[in-house]
Amino acid sequence: MTMLAINWGNTWLITGVGFGMVFAVLVLLIFIVKSFGLFFAQKPKAQPAAAAATAPAAEVGEEDMVAIAYALHTFYNMHDEESDVLTIRHEDAAYSPWNQKSITF
Repeated sequence: MTMLAINWGNTWLITGVGFGMVFAVLVLLIFIVKSFGLFFAQKPKAQPAAAAATAPAAEVGEEDMVAIAYALHTFYNMHDEESDVLTIRHEDAAYSPWNQKSITF
């Protein structure tokens, strides 16, 4: 008979207010995050017309291109040569508190 003792009107009211508050706070947080994004967005600065004009590119000779190509070739084609032999050594320590069997808690 405890089912009859529950005031279902108040139960649904508290549940509705709780859910409504959660969704209201979520919408408020979305608004706050969006406004921070708009407020802290970096606006592009107008560059003066003098800065827009760039200096003409210097002519690159054939020898310079060969030197650059060789440097890139040697940089990207470096290999680390290793042997296929695995060397795993197990060293028995005379004393180590980590593997001491006589100490138990």
